[in-house]
Formats: sequence, C-alpha cells, structure tokens
Amino acid sequence: MRKLLLFMLCILPALTFAQGFQVNLAGQKQIGMGHTGTGLAQDGASIFFNPGAMVTLPENSVQAGISPLFFKSAFNPAGTNATYNTSDKVATPFEAYAVFGPKGSWWKAGIGVYTPFGGLTDWGNNWQGKYAVESLNLKAIYFQPTISVRLSKSLSIGAGFVYNRGSVDLTRAIPLSNSSGQDGQAELKGSGKGYGWNAGVYFDTHKGLTIGVDYRSKVNTTINDGNAIFKVPASVQASFPQPNTFKAGIPLPSTTSLGLGYALNKKWLLAADVNLVNWSVYKTLAFDYASNTAALQDTYSPRNYKNAFSVRGGAQYKPDNQWAVRAGGGYASAAAQAGYVTPEVPDANRYYVTAGLGYQAAKRLDIDFSFEFERLLSRTQTNIETQLSGTFKSNVYIPGISLTYHW
Repeated sequence: MRKLLLFMLCILPALTFAQGFQVNLAGQKQIGMGHTGTGLAQDGASIFFNPGAMVTLPENSVQAGISPLFFKSAFNPAGTNATYNTSDKVATPFEAYAVFGPKGSWWKAGIGVYTPFGGLTDWGNNWQGKYAVESLNLKAIYFQPTISVRLSKSLSIGAGFVYNRGSVDLTRAIPLSNSSGQDGQAELKGSGKGYGWNAGVYFDTHKGLTIGVDYRSKVNTTINDGNAIFKVPASVQASFPQPNTFKAGIPLPSTTSLGLGYALNKKWLLAADVNLVNWSVYKTLAFDYASNTAALQDTYSPRNYKNAFSVRGGAQYKPDNQWAVRAGGGYASAAAQAGYVTPEVPDANRYYVTAGLGYQAAKRLDIDFSFEFERLLSRTQTNIETQLSGTFKSNVYIPGISLTYHW
C-alpha cells in the first residue's frame, strides 16, 4: 500500500496546473495541510471537499471560520519605470458547517455555507488601466444541504444541492472629462443567483490509505436588473440614460478532484489532492443594458479562459491528543491565456505554502489556525481588447481561524 501511495505522489507533479478568481479557502485544517481534503475525513469541511466522507466522521459538529485575504498586486506599464499598486483592502472568505446523524449510523446529514469564488481589487481612479477597471468586488456564497450514506464498511457516497448567492460591484473610468478634467465613471452593481451540486465518493482501505473523488458542478449565476450608474458631463448625459439597469451572467466553473490520505501512524497523516477546474466555460464578460444609445452599447469583453489544474500536498503531526501541527503547499496554473489577462483578475501561475495549528481547548471545543502565503509569478502581457500592456506582480497573505464544537 505504501508503494501505491508513493507512486501516486510521484506522478502528481506531472499533472500540475488552476485558478482565476477561485478562492479555495474552505476549512482551516485543510488550508494548513496545503488545501488537501478530498481523500480525508477531518471535520465538517468534508461537505465541501468530499460529501462522501461526511458519514465517516466520528462525531456531530458545528464549526465556523474566516480567512481574511490580503491581496497585493503591482503593475508596471510597458516602457516606463512607473508602478501602480492596489489599495489595501481585505476580502473575508468564510466557511460554516453543521453535521448531524445518529452515532455509528449509515447516514449523516449536514449543511455548509462557504465562499468558493470571489475577488476584491481596487486600483484607484488615477492609474493607467482605469478605463479597463478601477475596482471590482465579486462575491459568491454557496449554501449546500448535504446527505452522506455508508454503502459498506469501506465505501461511502454523498451529495449536496448548491444554491449560490452572488454579487458584483465593478467600476471603470469613462474617457469623457468634465470641466475640472475628471473622467466619467461607470458603476455596475447587482446581485443574482445560480444552482449546482456537489457529489463525492470516499473509500477507506482500513490499512491507512483513504481515497476520495469529488465533483462540484458548474454554477451559472445570472444577475437581472443590476444598477448601471453613469457619472458623465452634463453635456452627454442624454447618451447615458438614467436610471438604467443591466443583465449579466457568469459561469462559475466545475471542479473535479482526486485526493489521497495516508496515516503513517497515530501521529502522522499525509495527504495529496489534484484538481481540474473547467475554466474554459468562461468565454466572455458581457453586460446587456436595458436602455441603449449610440454611445452606450452592450459590452462583450473576451476572456477565453482555459482549463487549469492544481496539485496540493500536506501533512499533519499530532504529538498528543490536544495539539496538531500542519504544513503544506501546492502549485496552480493560470486560467487566463496570453492576451486575455485583465487587471480585475491579474491571473498567473502560482505557488503557495501553508501552515496550521490545532488545539483542543476543551473536551468538545477545538480551535484551528492557518496561514497561507501565495505568490503569483510575474506576468508581462498586452491585453487584446484594451491594449493595456505591462507586467503584473502579485502576492497574497491569508491568516485564518475557526472554532468547532463537537459531540
């Protein structure tokens, strides 16, 4: 069995490649172990990572956590020494899970609320790419009621329905100046909904090795009647009718995951995940305005994302029943192809390292901490649509904490 695990760990780098605006902050224990969890049954976060593992959890539980995300990006325009930096703003991905069922039963039920996609980028209104974007605040909150069933001593399955509540707030400058020389501005703000599902299979060899496969479906999220707000000089206001609304849709891609877990002994636990994200569904960012004029036409900005992969690995060491130390890391490929990188999501290949600490604060109460540093590789691009040309460099810092009550 060890040879099989080592063989699969060896081939994982060959499968390397994932990201765009996917967040992947769904559980503190799992973050600490490099975002692995498809082949593990650690806690209620199995609702996200693999619903098939949920029924194998030894206890019922409720847990909640948050991972403040500090995104730091810089842009150097081509042929200049200038540098523009994003503002210091903090996104707040969170997760909450509840798992219930008779002890030792063949079934468990649960519900999860988590944020698998999102983005918070603010370049300000005085930078070279302001006509492409000034700021973006994108959120996707998934609600997932889930059922998990044990089919045999070793095999279990699970599935959940997904309801997404999404919102977007995007601003960009309009090249129409007023008497003070200030650009006009467009703000597109609205919320919408979408539906999907999450299903997984979990297999426990009872010889230390556990295997999981999970599929999270695409969620088409549609925004109807969003507010389209235009601030332009009075002389051209008739060309930008107010009030106005827009309709937009964004496909949040499916993710297929394969994960392994291996308990070397009672103290050491190893894990590895490989993920395929079907980003190729994201072809266009389109806004359909309710009222059009010769100056205000519907927009269709090409994105042409490609499928992407990620590989992850991690370990946990428990010196005793009260403490757990975790570490991990991974690599993910960019979804944005050359020529389609945009400042709202300056996508690039990336690597990351993580660490975590778990502490049993009381008989039924656990507290878990995590930290992640993520570096996006420097990427020099000329966008096909906007002709914005230059080099993006980005880093991400993500501390996290969660509390779990179990019985």
